[in-house]
Amino acid sequence: MSFINNLFDLSGQVALVTGGSHGIGMAIGKALGKAGAKVVINGRSQEKLEKSKREFEAEGVDVYVLAFDVTKEDEVDKGISTIEKEVGPVDILVNNAGMIKRVPILEMPVSEFKEVIDVDLVSPFIVSKRVVPGMIKRRKGKIINLCSMMSEYGRNSVSAYASAKGGLKLLTANMTCEWAKYNIQVNGIGPGYIATQQTAPIREGNHPFNDLVMTRTPAGRWGTPEDVGNAALFLASKASDFVNGHVLYVDGGILANFGYVKGENEVNP
Repeated sequence: MSFINNLFDLSGQVALVTGGSHGIGMAIGKALGKAGAKVVINGRSQEKLEKSKREFEAEGVDVYVLAFDVTKEDEVDKGISTIEKEVGPVDILVNNAGMIKRVPILEMPVSEFKEVIDVDLVSPFIVSKRVVPGMIKRRKGKIINLCSMMSEYGRNSVSAYASAKGGLKLLTANMTCEWAKYNIQVNGIGPGYIATQQTAPIREGNHPFNDLVMTRTPAGRWGTPEDVGNAALFLASKASDFVNGHVLYVDGGILANFGYVKGENEVNP
């Protein structure tokens, strides 16, 4: 095996991707699976999980699917116990499950604010807390938290999401402070604007948000789920064994260049 292949080889490792039945989570699962990991994907709908399982298998990735609610401690405990028994102890945990509600603060019910916080911030706490004791015992583990550009700044109508993702960035840092000494690397990924099924309606035609993304992103394009999957592969591999408490922004440079105007580099090189 070549040096590069060995560096990114995940053979024999079990990778759990929460919310992995579609979009970014699925792309991460495929990337880890193609690198040799035994992939487990979680979601709340068994029907959606079975459908995604067929898609994984069509690309040569054997995947184990299990439905449980990551916001409920008892379901997480039962689910992880089943995974440990049926597949093996979790070596790589990707806390990907998430949701967003676009509602102005004054119009948002407290119950909906709490729902977003539970899924986007509390569930990584619950799942990690259940998985980490095994990693500590084995003195090895990788945890990847799906943060966001909203971990760095706010936007109109996404107060709950931004609060959760900002919190997740600091939870990632605190996990690092407590667990790095056990050879556990905890890092985050902050996706930029990614072309998924959910963003399809705002990428079509002359939608103003599509124009905003295309003109503000120095790379001049939307990201792909595979872009995020490749970043996850790095953070799951031996290549990142001394990378701790970092959020890797996969955003085409948008955070680095406020007010970028498409074409200005050609006019003013």
